This record gives sequence, C-alpha cells and structure tokens, in this order.
Amino acid sequence: MLIFERESVLLLAVILLAALCVVLLLRIYALERNLRQGAQQLKARKAEGGSAPLRLAAPNMAAEELMAQVSALLREGEDQRSDFRRREQALRRQIANVSHDLRTPLTSILGYLQLLEKEELSGEERREYLTIIEGRARVLQSLIASFYDLSRLEAGEYPILREKVDIREVLGELLSAFYDELEAHFQVCVELPEGLPSVWGDRAAMTRVYSNLLRNALEHGSGALAIAAWAGEGEVTVRVSNGGAELIQEELPHVFDRFYTTDQTRSGRNTGLGLAIVRALTEQMGGKAEAKLTGDVFSVILYWKA
Repeated sequence: MLIFERESVLLLAVILLAALCVVLLLRIYALERNLRQGAQQLKARKAEGGSAPLRLAAPNMAAEELMAQVSALLREGEDQRSDFRRREQALRRQIANVSHDLRTPLTSILGYLQLLEKEELSGEERREYLTIIEGRARVLQSLIASFYDLSRLEAGEYPILREKVDIREVLGELLSAFYDELEAHFQVCVELPEGLPSVWGDRAAMTRVYSNLLRNALEHGSGALAIAAWAGEGEVTVRVSNGGAELIQEELPHVFDRFYTTDQTRSGRNTGLGLAIVRALTEQMGGKAEAKLTGDVFSVILYWKA
C-alpha cells in the first residue's frame, strides 16, 4: 500500500513536471515567434519606410513592452530624420536667397563699372554712374552687416545692455532722421503721448529695431504710416502700421522668419532679414513682437516691459 502511494505521488510529480515543461516550451516558442515576427516587421519597415507600430503574434507582456519601446525609438528616429530634412531644405533655400540678395547689387556694381570704361562718357554721366555704384555698394554693405548681426543674435553673441530707455525719445530722434523720406512717401500720423514710462532695453538695439521697421515700411508700404504708443499695466506698447501691404493672412505667421519674402521670384529687394532682426533683438531685450494684417494695413506691434 505504501509502495503504491509512493508510485502515485511520483507519477503525479512527473505529470506536473511534464506539464510545466510543456507550458515553458510553449512560452519559449511564443516568445521566439514574437521576436521573429518583430524582426520581420522591422525589416519590412526599413525596406518600405512605414511607421506602423510593431505587433505580436501572441500576447506577452514583456515582449509587448519591448516592442513598444522599440516602436517609440523608431518613431523618434523618424521624427529626427524628418526634422533634419526640413532643416536641410530650409538651409538650402536660405543659401540660395543669400546668394541672390548679394549677387543683385554686386552685378549692378560690375555693370556700371564696365560702363565707366567707355571713353565717350560725359563728366555728368560718370558722376551719375559713380553715385549709383556708391548706392549699390551701401546696399551690399547693409546686407552683409545684417547677415552678420542675425548670426550673432541667433548664437547669443550680440551684446545687449539692459537699462531704462526713454522710448519716446528714441522714436522722436528716428522720426526726425527719417522725416524727409517719410513725408515724401506717406501721410504720417504719430501719437506719442507725454508721460510714457521708460522701458527696459538697450538704446542702440532699440534704435536698430525701429530703424528696421521704418525702412521696411518705406520699401514695402504706401499711403499712410501710423506710429502710436500707449502705456499699459507694467508695459508700453508701440504699433507701427503702414498701408499698401501685399500680404495675405496665411503669410502673416512667417513675416518674422529670416529670409522670408512675399516676392517668391526674388525680383525685389526684400531679404526677409529686417523683421527677423526686429523680433530677435526685441526678444533679447525682454520684449515681444507680433504682426497683424487688417485689409492692406500691415502692423508690427512691440511690447516693452516698463
């Protein structure tokens, strides 16, 4: 009787052990099958460039977690590659735009230099051509300076000295300097009330900001030019608006992008650098810049901390 009981227990243990071995073998087979299928999906994704998540043939929490992490890494890699391609395309466009913007005044200078070689030119014609060459050279100098300044701004190497600045005084001096050009080009309306509080910024950088805005208006605007400033709670807002804008609402979010131009044929003089420098300088001084379009009136609004 005792021997029979021992044999029964031993038989039961053997059966349980065999069942356990079968279960383990099935789990190992399922895991191997999942890994093999995952490897095949990875190969197919690499060949076809797909982005579908990896799926398992049989449920397995550990394998599912592994596949989820692999899928996340693959998506991250694909996002990085897409971002790299976008940056590369943008860089190529920028290089092409820079080349065009520099080549335009340089070609003009070379052309007028060739005209100066003609012996039959009168003294008056020579002076006229030299004046044109000087103007084109100054445009070229300004472009090169803008490229350099923007690169320094984006690298955080542009010196900014934050101090209290009388923004009414800065605007008043600039409007006096641009008076003849503005009066010849626009119907000008200026609202700079007495008692505007001083704002935090760098006086030279702030002068550069509003000089760029006025030059942008002169190059691309017409009709009316309005400059208004008002004080709010802890800040001063200044709006520069000009008519004649050849923009559509879809283009508005891009006006501060460097090298952006509404002149897609690049036949005009718009380099897209002026407004990019406006935003970069304003933000480095702790302010904020935004653009608005109402009909054909384009406005740049700057917010300064008081």
